[in-house]
This record gives sequence, structure tokens and C-alpha cells, in this order.
Amino acid sequence: MRRWAAVGLVGLSACAPEGASSQGQDISDLYRVFVYVAIGVGAIVYGLILWSAIRYRRRSDALPKQTRANVPLEIVYTALPILIVLGLFVLTFRVERDVDRVASEPALVVNVSGFQWGWRFEYPESGISVVSTPSEYPTLVVPAGETVRINLSSNDVIHSFYVPDFLFKRDTVPGQPNRFDLLIPEPGRFRGACAEFCGVDHGEMNFWVDALPATEFDAWIEERAGAS
Repeated sequence: MRRWAAVGLVGLSACAPEGASSQGQDISDLYRVFVYVAIGVGAIVYGLILWSAIRYRRRSDALPKQTRANVPLEIVYTALPILIVLGLFVLTFRVERDVDRVASEPALVVNVSGFQWGWRFEYPESGISVVSTPSEYPTLVVPAGETVRINLSSNDVIHSFYVPDFLFKRDTVPGQPNRFDLLIPEPGRFRGACAEFCGVDHGEMNFWVDALPATEFDAWIEERAGAS
């Protein structure tokens, strides 16, 4: 029985999305905690329903013994949900704090601006600018394993910087600069999009994020800086 329960938990955990960024991994771990807690609560609730249906099934027309109160039981089923909610709240607060924390000295700063209907990625330290074109989605190139500061802005309407593999999105609000840190442990290519409806060609506001090894990223910076 325990073996099958373990198999079920593993199967359910496989449904949890994996975060491709360090921040996304924290979010993914929190998601799993919520799933396991939900499984435990569901098992207790359905177990009690099944036990009550069997234990107190009708055996005769006589009225069963009536109980006015069970104070210890009432304290337990009141306190237990409160403790569960408090525990999940504390875990959520800690993850959100870690995800929102920004480093004092990031390895790279990229200014990301959304506009109708595309993206502009600017590297102020090297003078590089990558902008959407009608025929090509832009690529945000960052070094893998390094902390990258993303400064978000918008000059027209609200957009949203969203990469599904990072399990994270952040809005670009006109007149309200926004920022976050991004750390992608392993090299890879990830697709992003605007997740806030922003007009006619909202569906074309896609982009790519390329996390490159340090040497390849340095080579990319040299190539783009020389071409600009």
C-alpha cells in the first residue's frame, strides 16, 4: 500500500512544472508543497467521509445516540486548518521575498522596454540594443549562472514580461519602472511573450531568452558591440 502511495505522489509531483531559472525553481518547490498539502487534506477529508459512512451507516429505525459537543475534536479541526494556512503563508512569503530580492552588484544589467507591439533589449554597459522587427522576434541574451538585473519600462500601455519556463512574469507599467533579478543556472533557449492584452498585435509580442555559457556570451557581446 505504501509503495503505491509513493508511486502516486511521484506521479503527481511530475505534473509540477520545473523552473528553468533559480527563482522559478523556488516557485516550483513551493508549488509542490501546496500539492502535497492538498493531497494530505484531501486524504483526511475523504477518509473521514468514508469512515463515517461505514461506521455510522443505518442499522435500524432507532435514533442513534446524540452527542451535543466534543470540545477536543472541535479544537483540533479548528486549529489544524489555521496552522496549515499559517504554514503555507510563511512559506509563500519567504519564496516571494527571495524571488523579489535584487542583488547589490548584478553581473549584467539589461533595460527591457515593451511597446506596441514589440520589445527592446538594451545593454547599457556595452551600448548594444536588440529590437523587435515585423519579421523577427528579438532575443534577450544573458550569461548562464550569473545574476542578471532586468529593468522594465513601457512608454505606451501595460505589457507583461513573461517566460513560462521561469514560472514568473512581471508587468511593464507606463511611468512606473519595475525590476527583478534573473539567474538561469544552465544554458538554454526559452520562449517569452507579453502576458497582458495590449492591443491589436498583442499576439506578436513574443521574444526569446538565450542563456549562454560565459565564454559564448562574452563572444556575443564583442560581436554585437563591434557591429554597432
